[in-house]
Amino acid sequence: MIDQSALPLALAAVQAADDRKGEDIVVLEVGQVTILADYFVIATGNSRAQVRAIGNAVEEKIKTEFARKPVRIEGLGEGSWVLADYGDVIVHVLLRSEREFYQLEAFWGHAPRVDVALPPAPLKP
Repeated sequence: MIDQSALPLALAAVQAADDRKGEDIVVLEVGQVTILADYFVIATGNSRAQVRAIGNAVEEKIKTEFARKPVRIEGLGEGSWVLADYGDVIVHVLLRSEREFYQLEAFWGHAPRVDVALPPAPLKP
């Protein structure tokens, strides 16, 4: 059974990643297929600095809005993949090369995707 109270936390992580220009942000409702969490949030950063910035922004937003800290956070030092585990929500922020290698969406492809309405990216001149 999925805890629907976890969805606002997942959406806050999405907003924080989007605010730091994270790309290809996906939310998977994994609670139907695993006991690890109810939701995975997956986002791509284009550099190690951006991956760390997204990870820090997620941590700060959830701390501010939900008064929660991650049970565990890994990868902030290296910056190729940050994992923030909130128990019911796990946030993955990866470099594009890491995301393509690990293919989390394919591995968890049987989990339903949550429709996340983000504003369209501005057109580049």
